[in-house]
Amino acid sequence: MSEDAVADRGVWFRMESGSTGSAVRRAAERLGHRLELGETRIADLAIVAAELTSNLVKHAEEGSLLLRPVRREREAGVELIAVDSGPGMADLAISSRDGHSTVGTLGIGLGAIVRQATWFDGYSRPGRGTVLAVQIWPSDIDETPWVGGLTRPLSGETASGDGYAVRTIEGRRQVLVADGLGHGPLACAASDAAVTAFHAAPPGSPAAVVQHLHRSMSHTRGAALAVAELPLSSSGVLRYAGLGNIAAQVVAADGRRRGLVSLPGIAGHQRPVIREYEYPFEAGAVLVMHSDGVVDRWRLDDLPGLVERSPLVIAATLLRDAGIRRDDACVLVARASA
Repeated sequence: MSEDAVADRGVWFRMESGSTGSAVRRAAERLGHRLELGETRIADLAIVAAELTSNLVKHAEEGSLLLRPVRREREAGVELIAVDSGPGMADLAISSRDGHSTVGTLGIGLGAIVRQATWFDGYSRPGRGTVLAVQIWPSDIDETPWVGGLTRPLSGETASGDGYAVRTIEGRRQVLVADGLGHGPLACAASDAAVTAFHAAPPGSPAAVVQHLHRSMSHTRGAALAVAELPLSSSGVLRYAGLGNIAAQVVAADGRRRGLVSLPGIAGHQRPVIREYEYPFEAGAVLVMHSDGVVDRWRLDDLPGLVERSPLVIAATLLRDAGIRRDDACVLVARASA
């Protein structure tokens, strides 16, 4: 893997042996140097990468790890997301304490991850596996991110045709999910064009932004996409406009789901009808958006306590449980406030 191989979309590793763990650690260190984390934080990053990969190799089933850069206004960090379908843990907090072990080891791995991390969250259930999300930044962060998203290419591919983006502009918190038509580099180029146009779009409602994306994507093969705008307070009104088969639901704190309406059409082609819809967004609710590489049969209330975790951990858990390997997949989860 070259020094520039870990782009913003990240790289997924299938954790099948200790040699893969070494490759992850080296890639993480290179990424840390490229992002100028500093030697102390790069050393912390190496510990986190080693412990996460060791846990996946020793204990997990179908373990995988996503390594990618994360960015905020003035600096960049490194994010690692470990996902498995292994035996899981009854109490993640207890398992994070030094000395706790289920296999007769010293039991310091998960505790070391928590100590080195700038930000950490996770979810685990017995028999359902574990998701751990870790961020290493040059400086502290004082809140849980209000949005989290992941993409994963179909099996055997390196480029995903799915993409997502987040922006805050003139007080508007907006998110995008895009699914470029087909697979491979041309689909990836279409979703990249959607992301670029989304960031460049002037301030406006979701419908206005989708109209801008449609006009900006005529040189691509086109994409299904949707834009949502979340209320700035813990409750209020969510605004949404979508074209094509992007699925979106508002999930209440008690697990009730309400589907959002996307109209037929392809951004970048023909003259699609674009309409915006408004939905109540209660305190404690989350927005879940995903491409058709994620089946729509998931239920957050089947996983007790998951809705209370960070949006990133919710998204990673849904991708693990509902993502299909024969298609590109993308999941984005957002709250009204952090």
